[in-house]
Amino acid sequence: MKISAAARLKKRFFYGVIAFLLPALVFAQESYITQNAEEGAFALASASELPSIYLNTEDFKGVKLVAEDLSQDIERVTGRLPQIDSTGEISAKTAIIVGTLGKSPLIDQLAGNGKLDVSEIVGNWENFSIQVVENPMPNVEKALVIAGSDKRGTIFGMYDVSEEMGVSPWYWWADVPAKKADEIYVKSGKFTDGSPKVKYRGIFINDEAPALSGWIMENFGGFNSQFYEHVFELILRLKGNYLWPAMWGRAFYDDDPKNPKLANDYGIVIGTSHHEPLMRAHAEWGKYGEGPWDYTKNKENLQEFWRKGMERMGDNESLVTIGMRGDGDEPMSEGTAINLLENIVADQRQIISEVTGKPAEETPQVWALYKEVQDYYDQGMRVPDDVTLLLSDDNWGNIRKLPNPEEEPREGGYGIYYHYDYVGGPRNYKWINTTQISRVWEQMNLAYDFGADRLWIVNVGDIKPMEYPISFFLDFAWNPEKIAAEDLRDYTVNWAAEQFPQEYAEETADLLLTYTNYNSRRKPELISPETYSLNNFNEADKVLKDFDTLEEKAENVYSKIPQEYKDAFYQLVLFPVKASANLNRLYIAAAKNKLYAEQGRASANEYADKVEEYFKKDAELTDYYHHEMADGKWNHMMSQTHIGYTYWQQPEQNNMPEVTRIDVPQDAAMGVTISGSEKSWPEASGSAKLPILSPYSNQEAKITIFNKGQEELKYKIKNKKDWLQLSSEKGTVTDNQEITVNVDWKSAPKGTTEVPLTIKGPGRTKVEVIVPVHNNPAEADISGYVESNGYISIPATGYSEKSEGENAWQEIPNLGKTGAAMSSGEMQPGQEFTEDNPYLQYEFYAFESGKVEVEFTLSPSLDFLDRGGLRFAASIDGKEPKILNLQEDTEDDWNTSVANNATRVTASFDLEAGGNHSLKIWAVDPGIVIQKILIKTGEVGDSYLGPPESVKVE
Repeated sequence: MKISAAARLKKRFFYGVIAFLLPALVFAQESYITQNAEEGAFALASASELPSIYLNTEDFKGVKLVAEDLSQDIERVTGRLPQIDSTGEISAKTAIIVGTLGKSPLIDQLAGNGKLDVSEIVGNWENFSIQVVENPMPNVEKALVIAGSDKRGTIFGMYDVSEEMGVSPWYWWADVPAKKADEIYVKSGKFTDGSPKVKYRGIFINDEAPALSGWIMENFGGFNSQFYEHVFELILRLKGNYLWPAMWGRAFYDDDPKNPKLANDYGIVIGTSHHEPLMRAHAEWGKYGEGPWDYTKNKENLQEFWRKGMERMGDNESLVTIGMRGDGDEPMSEGTAINLLENIVADQRQIISEVTGKPAEETPQVWALYKEVQDYYDQGMRVPDDVTLLLSDDNWGNIRKLPNPEEEPREGGYGIYYHYDYVGGPRNYKWINTTQISRVWEQMNLAYDFGADRLWIVNVGDIKPMEYPISFFLDFAWNPEKIAAEDLRDYTVNWAAEQFPQEYAEETADLLLTYTNYNSRRKPELISPETYSLNNFNEADKVLKDFDTLEEKAENVYSKIPQEYKDAFYQLVLFPVKASANLNRLYIAAAKNKLYAEQGRASANEYADKVEEYFKKDAELTDYYHHEMADGKWNHMMSQTHIGYTYWQQPEQNNMPEVTRIDVPQDAAMGVTISGSEKSWPEASGSAKLPILSPYSNQEAKITIFNKGQEELKYKIKNKKDWLQLSSEKGTVTDNQEITVNVDWKSAPKGTTEVPLTIKGPGRTKVEVIVPVHNNPAEADISGYVESNGYISIPATGYSEKSEGENAWQEIPNLGKTGAAMSSGEMQPGQEFTEDNPYLQYEFYAFESGKVEVEFTLSPSLDFLDRGGLRFAASIDGKEPKILNLQEDTEDDWNTSVANNATRVTASFDLEAGGNHSLKIWAVDPGIVIQKILIKTGEVGDSYLGPPESVKVE
């Protein structure tokens, strides 16, 4: 039965309520593997028992291949290798029996005589059952039976046992050691993981040079079956089933004829990317094609080319890509050639039918609505109902289109093509993991809710270093209903515990979540010396402090973790933390070098040295990854260039940011800068004026005295107010001296006061700094977030009130720039706004009346239902709500939004008086994700991350 997207949304709400009412079982489920000889348990390996693995020769070859993996996994854990017996005869008292229903006489016999309950798996897709069976057959006292409903069901059952007993799916790809145990048992009972909710789940190996290609050529000599065997095993261990193979200059079928045979043996479904029709790799056209890649001019040759692709595919389980794009992943034409593409699809389906000897609809097919191809669909082009429509994100993790809930469901269903890696504007991002699984959850959860559940595939670049988000993508695809937003941290803790000893799981999870949060602020390839403000909100130094703290924590775990885990920890955690921290230090040092050189600071040259040091450090980290970690196993894997981008395409090599060195005079000379200003004194005219200090200020006020000479600089600050506290009032400066300014609020006069400070330096140099102090009356009714220096900054999760019930706003942790975000979630699409819609309410305090501008920072979601934009509504103090549109009420274009990983929507409101106020936000459309709210009552200095959270009075 086909279920519409609208019905799916209602069904998801029902299950959400049930999940809320039931105990949280998602990650707390007790493993069916134990190291204790419990009553009724089956010994996989014990001091007295090491049962053999029994299967039938009639079973699938992939089952036999994975049975060998299971045997080796038991040895990895216990040091003892079980034998494999495929004769079908069992004479031992205990046995591990593996097989597929309908293919294994052993399994069919057990099911037929009532010894094995297969009622939950029979006829299902990729389902397995793990059962401890007493007296399954004569002379056998006990057996562990791993039965599959189909080939992959059996394979997943074996790999599930491996994972539960302590062998990570990343044991080879990330050198994760197995969890050692002298004895392992399977508890009495029956265990299953159901059937996957998404039918096809896989990865796309893309952008594979220079990293993956260099590594492969060194280790395998090419993209051959020896390499792909590791890929197939990884996908299956992660309970995936689908692969788009490497394609830039690669040809899966042509590079090694064993590739497709091995894939089919394992049960990996092979497809081709969005611009490679009928199982032909793009690289093959240059080798075998004749004439132009143009259907209007070269129809016969293209048809023959595709026909050979289908003939070569044979009976291999495949998803056949149909349609056509231009040569080299480009648009096919300048216009939208609907008639032409419809004819191409019809001709391709005719080829499929002729070659397979059966109706075209019996061969699974995919039409990828990628980039301009979606325009064809939006303008009316359709393909037969059996074809899966593969919808896409915008290459930056924002889904472009989802099924229309009002349309009839398709027989072929819908899928999603997602990206963790991309080559294209506004910049490539390929070097390191920048994916927040919370954003993947939010977007793919929407996709599932709207019925895109036939196929999920993610572009993972070179596989490494995307290990953590790959695991999440495939785990989530198995059952999106099993992982709720509030489970995301638990998921990460659980993942960390699978890779490392349990006692480090919490710390490791925090590191994974935090570094991906920092990297998603702005992808490394997009960072420049201009990214973070050196003057406003102490932003650049806060970024440095964040990374310093993170790196210190990572180093601390690395120092404690057992030696055998250090290689895995380095590649999965420590390298991305250290490399990301170092890159941010590099660009911020370059920014300081430039500014300090312009100001004539003696320390400008010190920062030029730092830039060189950090640039060298980047190469050293990479060199360790390539040549020392894991004894050089992963050489080339981190060779993607990432420093010195000047446009969308990567530089040929890493290029150090330019630095400026200045001649520093011998004599000391004083300069002064202050928080919130780009100027320096005494060169700048007039007095320097700090931001207003108040009991509700949310940032430090600093005066920086810097030296322009080689000799030590002596300074003295004249301060006439005892209640104005300076961290230093006199001293000597070699390069820079920061002085914090604080107020004793009990002693300070009420109201507004401006305190002049006079800073005296060498000779007759004087700089006057004005300190504005606003000591607000202690008003008992102040509540909420309080205005300071022209703004109120509110995190999305800082609401005072929230509606409950169906479609309520949902918190998504570790999403956005403030640590968590609020999503409008599962709103029914197309409904009109009423004040009964789900709402969030925020309390704030402004000191004066007047017009304010409210800037909403939102995740850059797209108009995935093509209804004219995603809407929400807002009102202050119960006034007429304003309907705001994420796509229309913003000045940020798409390039700006994806580069910033946020879109800003602004609206003006009037405050009739100073005092307490309420901002109310209503959900109108699904897909709205609020990260932050900024209420501007005056001028606010520019910064990338925006003002820090305002002080909140409860």
